[in-house]
Amino acid sequence: MSFAHLHAEGYIGLLRSMPDIEVVGFSDLDHARGMAMSQQYSSIRFPSHETLLEQNLDAVIVCTENATRREAVELAARAGCHILCEKPIAVTLSDALAMRDAVASAGVNFMTAFPMRFDPSIQIIRELVQAGDLGRVYGVNGINHSEIPRAHRAWFASRELAGGGAVMDHTVHLTDLYRWIFDTEILEVYAEVSNPFYPDVDVDTAGIVTFKLENGMFAGIDCSWSRPTTYPRWGHLKLEIVGERGSLEVDAFAQHLTLTSTKPSSRNPNWHGWGSDPNKAMLTEFFASIEEAREPSVTWKDGFEALRVALTCYESAGIGQPVRLENL
Repeated sequence: MSFAHLHAEGYIGLLRSMPDIEVVGFSDLDHARGMAMSQQYSSIRFPSHETLLEQNLDAVIVCTENATRREAVELAARAGCHILCEKPIAVTLSDALAMRDAVASAGVNFMTAFPMRFDPSIQIIRELVQAGDLGRVYGVNGINHSEIPRAHRAWFASRELAGGGAVMDHTVHLTDLYRWIFDTEILEVYAEVSNPFYPDVDVDTAGIVTFKLENGMFAGIDCSWSRPTTYPRWGHLKLEIVGERGSLEVDAFAQHLTLTSTKPSSRNPNWHGWGSDPNKAMLTEFFASIEEAREPSVTWKDGFEALRVALTCYESAGIGQPVRLENL
């Protein structure tokens, strides 16, 4: 549902490579984008979400703008479709809660698209932490940088449609990994948010966030749209974990080849990843949860908690003070 989110372009190719999966088509309310994507991917474009949902579908992937995901999810749930939803799942908590109620009433699965849980390097980190190999963990710091997405999808830099900028875009991944790796919740948030890179946009392009976790750890996130378009890849995700018996570092996208070309290019050289694709593993889990009639391993609550933290970052930055998250 929609090619608004750039991940949709990766999903359609992966779906077509998977056995027993039929890609019926896609809906996109943006006529120009929809026509372009239909030609590029030789796929049927439905002019509305409703007409797509009339095709007797088993499941949909919601890739609309952040602010319009509630509507798409509610439509899909009423049509009896299982849902994989991009993150952040909404821009307000009330919208996220309405999505929960819609899927619960319809009895369909809702999976939040957090592919980094399926990255082998991240999974190894979790196994080592859970096994106690580091002993007591003192803290973790994460980095999630990219270029500003507006050249590809201008709505990312729209406060109305995206709900925020780099902090909304990039804290959700790392927040989810912290909750999952350490089996804990975020207790308190302090954030400094600014726009040092692109003064012509009305959203943040950088943030420094610190957390207190319920298990006593401290955590940080360095998130930004600081990468120029000439950077060899879109961005990266890194973690450093410090414990009493040692430390762990991971660069989830380090497996790449450096490619250069004499052809004009905005990325020259280009880092071409050759490692495993966590998106494919995520899609496999989504379909397995449907076939096995069980809850997916990443749920609505995971998306909701990540959204709560992102919104709390903006609240903290607004008042210049730490903000404690209440138990819900």
